[in-house]
Amino acid sequence: MAEEYKEALLEKQTTFHEGCPGCKVEQMKQLRRGYPYLELSLVWIVVLSTSLPISSLYPFLYYMIEDFGVAKTEKDIGFFAGFIACSFMFGRALTSISWGIVADRYGRKPIILLGTISIAVFNALFGLSSNFWMAIGTRFLLGTFNCLLGTMKAYASEIFRDEYQATAMSAVSTAWGIGLIIGPALGGFLAQPADKYPNVFSKESLFGRFPYALPCFTISAFALVVTVICCFIPETLHNHKQDNTSHDDSYEILEAAARESTTSNGKKGKASQGSLLKNWPLMSSIIVYCVLCLHDTAYSEIFALWANSPRKYGGLSYSTNDVGTVLAISGLGLFCFQVFVYPLAERLLGPVLVTRYAGALMIPIQMSYPFIANLSGLSQSLMLNCASILINVLSVSAITGLLILQNKAVDQRQRGAANGIAMTAMSLFKTVGPAGAGILFSLSERRLNAAFLPGSHMVFFVLNVIVLVGVALTFKPFLTTARK
Repeated sequence: MAEEYKEALLEKQTTFHEGCPGCKVEQMKQLRRGYPYLELSLVWIVVLSTSLPISSLYPFLYYMIEDFGVAKTEKDIGFFAGFIACSFMFGRALTSISWGIVADRYGRKPIILLGTISIAVFNALFGLSSNFWMAIGTRFLLGTFNCLLGTMKAYASEIFRDEYQATAMSAVSTAWGIGLIIGPALGGFLAQPADKYPNVFSKESLFGRFPYALPCFTISAFALVVTVICCFIPETLHNHKQDNTSHDDSYEILEAAARESTTSNGKKGKASQGSLLKNWPLMSSIIVYCVLCLHDTAYSEIFALWANSPRKYGGLSYSTNDVGTVLAISGLGLFCFQVFVYPLAERLLGPVLVTRYAGALMIPIQMSYPFIANLSGLSQSLMLNCASILINVLSVSAITGLLILQNKAVDQRQRGAANGIAMTAMSLFKTVGPAGAGILFSLSERRLNAAFLPGSHMVFFVLNVIVLVGVALTFKPFLTTARK
């Protein structure tokens, strides 16, 4: 009986229905041959547009808080910076699952268009913020309507042929990682343009009165271009109004077949066909993913605050341009590694070992940061860029390995829901990250003469503790992989 259900379902899946956008995409996938350059480019630019604004504020956040006048002393700047940074993730944590449900009901394309339009609007408004609360409000709204990453993961799995599914997931994670590096680089180079480029921007111009608007407007303009492009993308959601059995009913049939087969064999079915919350390979990889994402977000903010802070507090006294240069170099190194080295490393070691080794290697590198602050000139610049490249490469590699594990832990029908759970959990952790990092950094500047872990030593020690927890969780019996 179970086999009959499965055969009926397979026959239904191979039937193309006139007027169904999902069926048109399936037909296109069957007819098209060759490498999917167009689809790959589309996924890249959409994911890039959603990741750019997330961390683009870090290079200038220190100076923005200073201009708002809410911090009584320099030591308080990190405290207030954390709340602006975490407001984005808090908004996203509240709505990630809801946007996933809406995308499953009304289609991927409307949610993609809504996401890119919201980036264009709210990121531009953030650049025009004139006070602390306006900055928090616009970042919160930007996060609330940031519905693209989970939707694009589902879209990528539907628009690519089966043999290119790995390429699709790799494109999502790589574009995301590159955006988190390029965004701060843009923020560093384009913030305070009237001071840096007085021949182009006067003090009385819009960008002179709003010194942090230019990087935000640039990202918003890119999001508008992506919006126009997305108007022409195909919808991938099936809509068989003439069928007696809907897409959701088909899923229920498959589940029923799996349960019936399980009963007849006297064995448990695959974990991916059961409840996602009871799927331990999925949930364990999500937990480790959240821990490393917490570190990634906290590191991004702390690095920018530390680089911008005065040398008397253990920082580097870097300008936004200096921070932008370091992050641009790191972005180039990350791109080269992810394209040319990571696929080979993943094939040789597997995602679990890549995550474990990458996390372990981050610990000694982060320990070196307080000592880099004691250097000067070329030696400091060289050491800082090498350390920054390595930390970003290792961090993204560890997270990419966990994304692969998550997708392998469930079948394709459950990847949308699984990504929604991962996004919500990750956003909650990333909400804590910036706020905690800002408070921790502010506290460290009050402990410059402490006997144990003085100044920035304490900050990077806490970052290493988070990484150590993540690495420890990659061992069995906690982290398990799904059986093929």
